[in-house]
Amino acid sequence: MNPLGEDEQGPDAKGMYIWAVLCGGPIWDIAHGRPHSLWAAWAVTAVGAALYIVTVRLSFAGSRLAERLFLPLLAAVALAATAVFHGNFSLLLVMTAIALGVTVRGRRPPFLLSALALASLGVQIAIGSGVRDTVFLMWGIFTAGLIPAIMIRLWDAITELKQTREELAQAAVSEERLRFSRDLHDLLGHTLSVMVVKAEAVRRLAHKDADGAAGQAADIEQIGREALTEVRAAVTGYRGRGLTAELESARTVLADADIDVTIRTPVVRLPPETDALLGWAVREGVTNVIRHSGARTCEIDLGVPGDLVLEVRDDGASSAGPVRRGNGLVGLGERVAAADGTLDAGPRPGGGFLLRVTLPEQGENA
Repeated sequence: MNPLGEDEQGPDAKGMYIWAVLCGGPIWDIAHGRPHSLWAAWAVTAVGAALYIVTVRLSFAGSRLAERLFLPLLAAVALAATAVFHGNFSLLLVMTAIALGVTVRGRRPPFLLSALALASLGVQIAIGSGVRDTVFLMWGIFTAGLIPAIMIRLWDAITELKQTREELAQAAVSEERLRFSRDLHDLLGHTLSVMVVKAEAVRRLAHKDADGAAGQAADIEQIGREALTEVRAAVTGYRGRGLTAELESARTVLADADIDVTIRTPVVRLPPETDALLGWAVREGVTNVIRHSGARTCEIDLGVPGDLVLEVRDDGASSAGPVRRGNGLVGLGERVAAADGTLDAGPRPGGGFLLRVTLPEQGENA
């Protein structure tokens, strides 16, 4: 077991040292002159106390020597002392059981305690102890070892639960940071793409249509203000503007980029989460059309009833090789997967690019 911190209110070595008081039984017998060899009795008692303290200390320090070396030595000394000196020296076996419960991990303590109790039974029979004393000793050995074993295992479980809770909290924080990064990427990526398109329009119109250029510049200003609002909303956990708003934005942006757009979507009631997710899909699809395709036409379709199928198609140039997904598509794919849906993105057989989002059936046609 890992050593416990000073601020933890759990079992520790100092709390278990108290049970060395069981050596008071042998000392009582020595004080009344019962052992034939007093010096040997004193030595055995001192060695038993020392072995108990060392075993418990090393156990809480996480040393394997406690179980492999010092606990067997303590058991041997306690059994030998009981066999030779009889009487209250059997309390050294109870002290050994406590050390065993503290030291041994896993499911082994009950079996080892039973083995220690049976060994003590053999010693008691050999020295001719009464049935009552023998039964009390075996019961004392088993319960004395089992109680600290259960107590320490429960505390270990509590500690593991606390650690798990902290790890889950850290994972939740990391996931939220990742979510926010994706949202911010999508928001700013789309907005900056639109502003680039608008800036190009300003450049084209600047020399021949001052009023048109001024209008496009005003649009850039408005888009910048909206982007600032959206970023602030994202900081507070807002996930998107919704499907209707994104479709209207797509219609305007694609027109400004000289891309003919056709939008076919039925009026459908959607849960807020689904509405926001489809809005993100439209935003990501339109952003890719503007940035990468060189398309002249774009179609946006939403198919219902049944599963919701949103498609964003264009006629731009597309590579026949595998599609390299950027952060936007990766983030969208993670959101769609979290909603038990699927995302398909790649070249179309007849040319162009297709982004398809499929979500489980939900909502009703209005």
